[in-house]
Amino acid sequence: MSASNYRRASLVMATTMFIAACSMAPPYQRPVAPVADQWPAVMDPVRGAQLVQQDGWRAFVIDEDLRRFVDVAIGNNRDLRTALLNVEAARAQYRIERSDQLPAVDATASGVRQRLSPASNLEGVGGVQESFQSGVALAAFELDLFGRLRSLSDAALHEYLATEEAARSAEVSLVSEVARAYLLREGAFRQLMLTQEIVDTRREAFERIAARRTAGVASALEQEEAETLANQAKADLVRLDRQYRQATNALVLLIGTRDALTELKPGFETDAPVVAELEPGAPSELLASRPDVRAAERRLQARNADIGAARAAFFPRIALTGSAGSASAEFSELYGSNTRVWSFSPQITLPIFSGGRNRANLNLAEARKDIAVAEYEKSIQVAFQEVADAIAARETLETERQALSAVIRNSATAARLSEARYRAGLDSYLRYLDAQRTLYAAQIEEIDVEVQRQIALTQLFRAMGGRWYAPVSGGAVATRHQSG
Repeated sequence: MSASNYRRASLVMATTMFIAACSMAPPYQRPVAPVADQWPAVMDPVRGAQLVQQDGWRAFVIDEDLRRFVDVAIGNNRDLRTALLNVEAARAQYRIERSDQLPAVDATASGVRQRLSPASNLEGVGGVQESFQSGVALAAFELDLFGRLRSLSDAALHEYLATEEAARSAEVSLVSEVARAYLLREGAFRQLMLTQEIVDTRREAFERIAARRTAGVASALEQEEAETLANQAKADLVRLDRQYRQATNALVLLIGTRDALTELKPGFETDAPVVAELEPGAPSELLASRPDVRAAERRLQARNADIGAARAAFFPRIALTGSAGSASAEFSELYGSNTRVWSFSPQITLPIFSGGRNRANLNLAEARKDIAVAEYEKSIQVAFQEVADAIAARETLETERQALSAVIRNSATAARLSEARYRAGLDSYLRYLDAQRTLYAAQIEEIDVEVQRQIALTQLFRAMGGRWYAPVSGGAVATRHQSG
């Protein structure tokens, strides 16, 4: 090849490669987050503490039993399994779209044996005829001059990445739901054990009052009040037993098996938290930490790539088809001399009239991108609200729990004083029973508030996408004092 021909061929090849590298998709720009730059003003219980960024549920879950449950749930939960299988399906779809950018070469072989009558051809010759052919064939391969195939491949890639993010979001949500169900079950058990003690105490009190009533010392009103409280405690016990069983069933559904519960003795102490204390980062960090927000952005990028494919449909398409091999009328001579055959069939398609299909496809792609923008912005707004709600719940519940602790201390003192005054004959039994009711109600409510406070932490963990800030001293695995 002469130097001029070589330069000409190189120029044509470089020009073709440059055109093939072009994309008709518009440049992607991330939409501005439609939320405030700071969280709403709140009371921060760990303000001033040294914080370090944490990532992953193992740093968040500090209870040994709950860690074991989460491990089992990740391996057995059907919803998470479905999300992971969706990732595999999206990966396969991406590979299919990407393969369209490469030529498909097939090995072919064929043979024909047919009988012809003299009247079936112009030569008037009949008999049996044979022909055999083998070789390689290039299927219709489209030169991606305007990036149509590349845009479709990019869209499939972003859909695949969005599915991956959805699977991560499903795992974070699963951890949060398992922790929530675990906390509700433990709280129901603690309330159940407390109520059982109350049932025993009120039954003994009723028996004493009944004996005093027989002796003529206590009034009928005191006996009726004591029996009412005893029956009320029994009703509470049945209700809490139902809640405990239902919470257990909910936990089993999440972890996918009941076997993991066999070694667990329910009941936790308030001084042994189940999950770590945590603080959110800046609102802008939601874009990097929330898998569902990242998934929404990936889908937006996929719709942006779809516009490129729709635009490329307005331009010509060039497809190449060819084959090379051997052909012979005798199978024994198929690979002999003078049997080589080849064909090359380029084809160009220029859209002229399609009834407005291409324009409608472009309008559809642009509308779907606008929808994806709205969905992306909404996912950020929902994430912002969920974090703000979780922060407010955590901090107000902590204040409420501290207030209830003071109520319990005061109620316990009032109950002791009321009992002493009753036994000294200074107060009626009804006042003593009222002090007991107040103490019991405060104890039940304190358990519920502590459970809800830790559930708020699990909600904040999920709202931050599994990435948050924690005090430097946090992160140790808690060992619970088992009861039951």
